[in-house]
Amino acid sequence: MRPVIVVHGGAGRIFKEREEGCRAGVVRAALQGYGVLKQGGSALDAVEEAVRSMEDDPHFNAGCGSVLNEEGEVEMDAIIMDGKNLASGAVSAVKCIANPIKLARLVMEKTKHMLLTDHGAQLFAQAMGVPEIPGEKLITERSRERWKKNLEPDSNPVEFQK
Repeated sequence: MRPVIVVHGGAGRIFKEREEGCRAGVVRAALQGYGVLKQGGSALDAVEEAVRSMEDDPHFNAGCGSVLNEEGEVEMDAIIMDGKNLASGAVSAVKCIANPIKLARLVMEKTKHMLLTDHGAQLFAQAMGVPEIPGEKLITERSRERWKKNLEPDSNPVEFQK
């Protein structure tokens, strides 16, 4: 059977000026995941690699490029599931982790928990040797501009998306 991988870049509207970069990022993620499958890697390995690629791409609301919280910080969530046995792992509100999908997979594989959040997820990441990066490295100019715009009085984030 020939391997297949499907990747989507999120549910938000893509503005014309970002279309090319977003499309290239989705293609790159799919090709990286497909490469894992072609080399005999598992579907789980391929999914993690595709998501990692998108977390590293500032065009997406994942990892570098994430939408900022009210304090202007990146807080990220990730979840992964193994379709063979329905095991899953997730993290929420993690900061300073470049690839939360890796941490979610570690939750699935190394704990009895399904979800770790915030400080508990950070402690687990440290215990697992997941490297931290400065939060500023995850913030793009675009996400900073969106955050500032949404802080303005009478701002409407939904309208800003249009």
